[in-house]
Amino acid sequence: MHVSGGARIGPSCSLGQNVYIGNRVLIGRNVKIQNNVSVYDNVTLEDDVFCGPSMVFTNVYNPRSEVVRKDEYRDTVVRCGATIGANATIICGVEIGRHAFIAAGAVVREDVPPFALVAGVPGRQIGWMSRFGERIELPLQGTGEFTCPRTGDRYRLDGELLELLPA
Repeated sequence: MHVSGGARIGPSCSLGQNVYIGNRVLIGRNVKIQNNVSVYDNVTLEDDVFCGPSMVFTNVYNPRSEVVRKDEYRDTVVRCGATIGANATIICGVEIGRHAFIAAGAVVREDVPPFALVAGVPGRQIGWMSRFGERIELPLQGTGEFTCPRTGDRYRLDGELLELLPA
């Protein structure tokens, strides 16, 4: 494991074997980074984020060995409670919404809304996930409500956005 001196890491985090954390990285509390993950400069992981084994972050959109592009790093933000599955790739410059779920092996090239379930290459939204990590049976867009049978949390779909309703 290698944590660069400029990185900021919150309490109660778990970092697996062969993890690299860059200088300009912000990691919140209770983040779990599994084996073989590199978190490069300009990546922010908010509280309770899960990064599965061997998933990948990038920070330069069009890298070339002979061209220095450190001034072109793009910010990537992973919001509170999001999960990124094993071997997924997150292309720099995107925001992954809170409690979103990126399936194993997906390639994410654009922003992901809160609670979205994204899978495939390229990554596409195929559903919704609860805060608890269970599939929500609602269409990708429209209107509707869902109550999580595990937690009692209530969700409302309005258009293309799913929100967690106050308790």
